Amino acid sequence: MTSSFKSSGRGAFNPGQAGDAMWQAMEQMRASFDKRVGTRMGRGDVRAAVLALLSEGPMHGYQMISEIEERTKGRWKPSAGSVYPTLQMLADEGLVTTEMSSDRKVYSLTDTGREEAEHAAASAPWAADDTCDTNSMSAVPKAGIELAQAVAQVVRNGSSEQHKKAAEVLDETRRKIYSILAQD
Repeated sequence: MTSSFKSSGRGAFNPGQAGDAMWQAMEQMRASFDKRVGTRMGRGDVRAAVLALLSEGPMHGYQMISEIEERTKGRWKPSAGSVYPTLQMLADEGLVTTEMSSDRKVYSLTDTGREEAEHAAASAPWAADDTCDTNSMSAVPKAGIELAQAVAQVVRNGSSEQHKKAAEVLDETRRKIYSILAQD
């Protein structure tokens, strides 16, 4: 399959310019990926984390945020904008009570909240650390980005023969990856 590319109206396709563009795109994607990985969790995780922490004892909101960050080894630090509304919702549901202590609202579980917290402890974001490698979820996308960066280097700096060899390796790699999906 042959295609002809024009670069900004300045003449024929230039592999070096395409390599530069690909490199810049990969850097932007990697930067946005690095910001997202490990900092965001699912919506239900805030509730589960708060209930699990409060099952251990009363805490104020900032303590919960810090404790979650510590227990997830820095992979997740929920915002105050997610923790405090969750605490308000739990209070509205009758699962937590509040008490002022040293000019801070301290949250505690009610009896009903303790029952709910028993179920939440197993789904707390840090509970998965014992059973699986949470980094394995990000290993494949990161490897893909690094591969794309290597390809961009070959496109930008490689000879025609190196381009041909890289294309062969990429074709073989693509087939092997699809074969992984085909396995039982």
